[in-house]
Amino acid sequence: MPDPLFANGVDLGAVVIAVVKVLVVFGVLMGAVMMMIWFERKVISDMQNRVGPNRAGPFGVLQTLADGIKLFFKEDLLPDRADRFVYRLAPYLALLPALLIFTIVPIGGVVTIAGHTVELQVADPPIGILLLLAMSSISVYGVMLAGWSSGSKYPLLGSVRASAQMISYEAALGMTVIMVVLLTGSLSTRAIVDAQSHTFFVSWNFIRLGLVPFFVFLIAITAELTRPPFDLVEAEQELVGGFNTEYSSIRFALFFMAEFMNVITMSAIIVTLFLGGPDGPVFHGFVPWLWPILWFLGKTLVFLFVYVWLRGALPRLRYDQLMDLGWKVLIPLSLAWVLVVAAVLVGRWWGVVVIGVLVVAAGLLIRSVRVGSARRGELGEELLG
Repeated sequence: MPDPLFANGVDLGAVVIAVVKVLVVFGVLMGAVMMMIWFERKVISDMQNRVGPNRAGPFGVLQTLADGIKLFFKEDLLPDRADRFVYRLAPYLALLPALLIFTIVPIGGVVTIAGHTVELQVADPPIGILLLLAMSSISVYGVMLAGWSSGSKYPLLGSVRASAQMISYEAALGMTVIMVVLLTGSLSTRAIVDAQSHTFFVSWNFIRLGLVPFFVFLIAITAELTRPPFDLVEAEQELVGGFNTEYSSIRFALFFMAEFMNVITMSAIIVTLFLGGPDGPVFHGFVPWLWPILWFLGKTLVFLFVYVWLRGALPRLRYDQLMDLGWKVLIPLSLAWVLVVAAVLVGRWWGVVVIGVLVVAAGLLIRSVRVGSARRGELGEELLG
């Protein structure tokens, strides 16, 4: 009797390759998270003139592994007023989106294995960008449910902040992604990378779209990751740690892992959307398929350092400043730039005129909003005085 797998026309080799890709990427991500935590601690210690991790392993590289083992063997606490099921589910909801988003990231080019042409990418769905937006929105559910289910006021405040912060910056984030889709004409991440690979550096989207969408995306994604200076979700001075205050043991480690995995994943997404992904010069005398992977890793490492640098250099914003930046600056600016990109793509000659008009109008609007906010603040201080 024939095997139903082959009777349905399923290629067993392709299935095996897909499973191997999933396992390899999962293992690499786990190792990358461990190295990222060590890298952040080491860089910040250097910035603050400290030694940093230096006990476990050479240069303290195994310190994260030691901390993980310690957390694994600690007692897993469950507050009396907690919703048991949601409390235990929330850490996994925070971790899964980061894993799923990385599956659509092109890490390298194309290689041939056992007669099969394999893209160095776990999956390339035709709606990859929609998957990115959906998963980045869902990731806040883990934080929100963790804060609500803990049965404590400080985690609840952190979860409310997380929801408001995600709503505030999701609009600007989505509009910058729309610009990339308009320019590329595809929702596939592989197609977006291929569209930037014609001429090294010059064809990258952060040049073709202008620097404004790139910086808007970088700021918005930093806020969505709740990384400093936007880490108001877990502000220790105000919320005693925020949404994960009541968590311990392996569940706390899952939240910690989700945060750093999100940083790695979103750094890879920035490289994919704006910096050509694995695009770069290929020297054919030395393993041609390896060069795209090295270019991708190098670009991603730059953004990982930027996130660590921002954490060590910038103070945390006030909550009103966080909201003002999202609603009064980033959303109007990204909306104006979407119209600019659409105008240039539809009509090249009059698109320049539209650019000038919209940029001036956006600048005047932002200036008027800031002046109005400053006057209201002065009036409030006078009334309080």
